[in-house]
Amino acid sequence: METWDAIRARRNVREFEDRAIPAADLDQILEAGRRAPSSRNWQPWDFVVVTARGRLAELARVWQGAGHVARSAATIALVAPEPANDRQRDHCQYDLGQATMSIMIAAADLGVGSGHAAVGDQQLARQLLGFPDGKFLAYLIALGYPSERPLTPVQRPDRRPFDEVVHRDRW
Repeated sequence: METWDAIRARRNVREFEDRAIPAADLDQILEAGRRAPSSRNWQPWDFVVVTARGRLAELARVWQGAGHVARSAATIALVAPEPANDRQRDHCQYDLGQATMSIMIAAADLGVGSGHAAVGDQQLARQLLGFPDGKFLAYLIALGYPSERPLTPVQRPDRRPFDEVVHRDRW
């Protein structure tokens, strides 16, 4: 798939086929996250990849809206440092957003669907993933092949009209 097609095809997927993602494809998706832009090249992320069905079911319990994690072929947990102040928090969140989008676009390029989830239970997350003190689980990105329909460019996205969103020179 071409980049523009991957951008247009990416959508939140929460129902997945029961098949694994090839290791090389999963590594390519992770590499896209690793190469994401980062403020001052801070790269505040660590990625914990979970593929075992039982572990995915346990991981889904960290947020009430993360049931799709249990059904995914793989889920990437984005772990970050606990911010020292508001500025560091803001930079971290922006960087994590860029890594997330890089991961999701790379996945779409390979025909792999993705769906993000928040995290509520940090204690359970730490217990399941084993990340060290001073870190927190920021987000989960569930991955798998869409069970409903394959990823193809969306012709009529459910988005505000272009001319309503884009302002030139001033509002």
